[in-house]
Amino acid sequence: MKTKTLLASIAVLTLPLMAVAQTSKPVTAPLATGKDVAVVATEQGKVRGYVHNGIFTFKGIPYAKAERFMPPTKPDSWADVRSSMAYGPVCPLMDPTTTVQDESEFVFHHDWGYPNEDCLRLNVWSAGVNDSKKRPVMVWLHGGGHTAGSSQELPSYDGENISKKGDVVLVSVNHRLNILGFLDLSAYGEKYKSSTNASIRDLVAALEWVKLNIANFGGDPDNVTIFGQSGGGGKVNTLLNTPSAKGLFHKAIVQSGGLGLQFHEQAVTKRIGAAVLEELGLQPAQVDSIQKVPYEKLAAAGKRAVRKVQDQLKSEGKAMGMFGLSWGPIQEEGFLPYQPTEPAARAIASTVPLLIGSTKNEFMASLRLPDSNALTPAEAKSQLQKQHGDKADAYIAALKKAYPDDSKPSDLLDVDGMFRRSAIRMADLKAASPAPVYMYLFTWQSPVLDGRYKAVHCMEIPFVFNNIARCEEMTGGGKEAYALADKVSQSWINFARTGNPNHKGLPTWQKYTPANGATMLFDNQCVQKNHHDKEVLAIGPASTL
Repeated sequence: MKTKTLLASIAVLTLPLMAVAQTSKPVTAPLATGKDVAVVATEQGKVRGYVHNGIFTFKGIPYAKAERFMPPTKPDSWADVRSSMAYGPVCPLMDPTTTVQDESEFVFHHDWGYPNEDCLRLNVWSAGVNDSKKRPVMVWLHGGGHTAGSSQELPSYDGENISKKGDVVLVSVNHRLNILGFLDLSAYGEKYKSSTNASIRDLVAALEWVKLNIANFGGDPDNVTIFGQSGGGGKVNTLLNTPSAKGLFHKAIVQSGGLGLQFHEQAVTKRIGAAVLEELGLQPAQVDSIQKVPYEKLAAAGKRAVRKVQDQLKSEGKAMGMFGLSWGPIQEEGFLPYQPTEPAARAIASTVPLLIGSTKNEFMASLRLPDSNALTPAEAKSQLQKQHGDKADAYIAALKKAYPDDSKPSDLLDVDGMFRRSAIRMADLKAASPAPVYMYLFTWQSPVLDGRYKAVHCMEIPFVFNNIARCEEMTGGGKEAYALADKVSQSWINFARTGNPNHKGLPTWQKYTPANGATMLFDNQCVQKNHHDKEVLAIGPASTL
């Protein structure tokens, strides 16, 4: 009898723990899994994740479905509880990774995932579910230009730590890319009208899913911040100019988003679409056959078509920008009706606060040198003379004024001009709107591999996500990295919560205006400066690509 009483008492005591696993941090172990753990209802059916270190985690949830070159639609519903504990498929790459450079792969530590065209999936991290709380929601858009990448590609993308630190709901998204996301077949009938920007339409569909479902995951659908880096930053800027995305997000962060200022014109993209059909041996009346072409064959035809049209444009004397032709957003009547620089485009998200910036070194010239630390001042100056001619001495003087603590000769070669200029241009355009703009520059120098990687492209991401421990190969994992990550991640969290990145760990961070040039420099000693690199940028871009 005593045994039965004891078992009954244990059962009564464990009931609260089972309930806690549904709504808040479990109290027994770092990991909680099971049939009734982390179950949340969505519009399509229930999903089951897991709880790790008090954070509810769900991966690979379908937010939409789409046939090739067709617009996304609602995903199919399911009757049973759907297991959602592992990352979903990633969009196939036009150039699959078969080899890597050992050193840089050590630093970045990619997870390439598994490819499948059915890749419209998202992931969610939250400190509580089914609890009616209204946490800020942060939707992460991955890098990789508009051609590659995924929500799991880098360890820095993991949302557990920022969710735990800031009590925010972190969402990350996979979507169609490259030829699958941007092949313009609109000349071949109404059926293919939406093929032009399928990739961006996927992102709008993901934000619609967030609006409908995120409250059950503990998030506030009326306080959503979209943020992304590199190509992801470009996607953020695109969504700022997308009428159908208006109201689906309320704040935006662009990190090194130098691809976001120009959409392709359909006069060009329709030529690429026609060239793809030609490369596949299809007549216009056979356009539907493209649905069945194996992806590898389609991708190869797409690469040949882009080169063909690019050569044609060159022969016609038409400019194609620094990167030439590539897959990306297309100006399209109705969906993307304006170029980002047009006033009508800026009006779409005029009330959305913006946080924008870049890293000091982005794509660094010194990484192409056998030993950049052995570079002499004369060798560095010789390279600058090739870039700047008789302005080399003025450029060196301007750099030393902007960054007086730099001491290596290679420091003269590594300061980015392209992404910094793009960020300033975007901020200047945004500053004419009523919503505030805040500018940053990530200048912290990583000690990894004798300091060769400095503040390279992507270096700020582990700091934003508070993921120093997950990214020691990139950050070194030292005390200084942890201290700076605390400051950077808190700024992103505060901005997502209120539209203002200020907090007590930083000096006062003013709103940016073209007149004040206010920029927060993130380093071991964070400081706001005003137009600190104006003279550098006035001389001309350094060739860091």
